Amino acid sequence: MNVQALRNTPSRQNSVSEAEWQTRVELAAAHRLMDFFGINDLAHNHLCARVPGEPDAFLIKPAEFLFDEVSASTLVKYDFDGNPRQDGAAPLTGGGLIIHAGLFKVRPDIHATIHTHTEAIIGVASQKHGLLPINQHAMHFEGKIAYHDFGGFEFDMRQRAPLIRDLGDKMIALLRNHGSLVCGRTIGEAFVEHHVLETACKGQVAALSAGLENIVLISSESRSYATGQMEAGHARRANGGKDWKACLRLADRKFPEYRN
Repeated sequence: MNVQALRNTPSRQNSVSEAEWQTRVELAAAHRLMDFFGINDLAHNHLCARVPGEPDAFLIKPAEFLFDEVSASTLVKYDFDGNPRQDGAAPLTGGGLIIHAGLFKVRPDIHATIHTHTEAIIGVASQKHGLLPINQHAMHFEGKIAYHDFGGFEFDMRQRAPLIRDLGDKMIALLRNHGSLVCGRTIGEAFVEHHVLETACKGQVAALSAGLENIVLISSESRSYATGQMEAGHARRANGGKDWKACLRLADRKFPEYRN
């Protein structure tokens, strides 16, 4: 199926459940917003979401699509073995199958996944010390980041088990020499967490231009205090909090066709 045909896909709103349609709308918005904020790697990278009411199925963009081409109806539904759950779709391969389907299959607490290759995140993931306590955005991730060594491109199934092992029970991983993996209980939560991680990494790359010996790191005492503050305000940030609501309004203003 070519890209033009996929762009002309008729609305699926009347052929899926109301809950699935809402998930499709939010996931499409997340793709458009990623592109708006300058996060893309041509047709690579994925944002995925578990399908409500179908515990063994998830949504992913077509392999040929850029983020700014995604709409609610163009998202494709697959089971965790990569078999399409809708007509006209090819079997799933690559990172969608190895990374995203793999995580959904073994982590029922994960409902959304984001995998990206941004310059800042690749930069920090390639540094021996990883994400440092170097700015307040990094405080969001104190003790919460897993690290996964690069073992080749995610083209074959043997790449799946090491990633699942290294992520453990965490929701965020820096993939050494590669990029990031951000998981969430909702699309909004994953999107906002990725945005904060990207900002933290940009800040670290900028600060380290002066050399590590010239950097002021946040003290362990202040880090503990900040972590407590974050935990106390956790309820306000559930589902992406005010930031995700604001982002959805932005999507409606800038590219309302994502809802089609």
